[in-house]
Amino acid sequence: MEMRVLGATGMRVSPLCLGTMMFGPMGNADHKDCVRIIHRAFDAGINFLDTADVYSQGESETIVGHALKGRRDNAIVATKFFNPMGTDPNTRGGSRRWIEQAVDDSLRRLQIDYIDLYQMHRWDAATDIDDVLFTLTELVRKGKIRSFGSSMFPADRIVEAQWVADRRNYLPFRCEQSVYSIFNRDIERFVLPACARHGMGMIVWSPLAGGFLSGKYKASADFDDSSRIVAFSKRFTGGFDAESSVIQRKLGLIPALEKLARDAGITLPQMAVAFAVEHPAVTSAIIGPRTMEHLETLLGTGDIVLDPAVLDAIDALCPPGTSANPPMDLPSGTAKDVIRRRR
Repeated sequence: MEMRVLGATGMRVSPLCLGTMMFGPMGNADHKDCVRIIHRAFDAGINFLDTADVYSQGESETIVGHALKGRRDNAIVATKFFNPMGTDPNTRGGSRRWIEQAVDDSLRRLQIDYIDLYQMHRWDAATDIDDVLFTLTELVRKGKIRSFGSSMFPADRIVEAQWVADRRNYLPFRCEQSVYSIFNRDIERFVLPACARHGMGMIVWSPLAGGFLSGKYKASADFDDSSRIVAFSKRFTGGFDAESSVIQRKLGLIPALEKLARDAGITLPQMAVAFAVEHPAVTSAIIGPRTMEHLETLLGTGDIVLDPAVLDAIDALCPPGTSANPPMDLPSGTAKDVIRRRR
């Protein structure tokens, strides 16, 4: 694969990033099978791994640690902090107290001496961004991490963090990780331009739109309790209505997208991942396989170049800057949280 520079870090990463959220009880509980999947990705030219402490409460990081033995030198390892890692209210967020503990916990589970990219999983309304950037800069100086980034920050928070880093002489966030797919193009409006303006790399997740662009779902009857979409919707939003207008809109777009991919000589999931990688402001797209079969279907998509006519057709079906999803809840750290705290 042709490597790309991640923001201004100088680190060269593959256009496909292996996401490991599905490694552990959340997806594939077979550690040895997960290690085989990671090694297959390495052998196929992927050098970029993304995990998080919260994935299966640390088990994903433990699996990645086993897979890295003997192969650490050629891997760019990214992990994240912020989400709850226990019932103690201080085992979460962006406080200096928690970041210092969280990074040591991740290093221990990963069995490595340093983390290449340490990412803040969400904005923290309870912690001054000055304290966050100071702490992360100190971790770089201590050699525990090489660089750091943000995840799911809205454009105004990205700019604020860059402004604080510049004024206080801290190291800045070097990249952002956001959700992006044919069905969810919101970041094209403000987030991608903000990142480009400040020289930040962009790692996108869910290029298959949570499975909608996998080709598996074509009608309401295809959704059952064993479906990953249904299970995750119930876990994170409380329910799943296959007859809702949002779901039906997506299902209505799939036949045209499948035909477009078929005419281009590729599959729908291959076109979906290639679309995400195609954007000039995107550095790498995360693929999150649960099985070896899932991985094999997506290997090579980082090298697919979509014809301009195909991109134009996608734009006609799903216009730039728009989303087929319902409006997402305001991310942690926005006015929504401030208003709630003041009541």
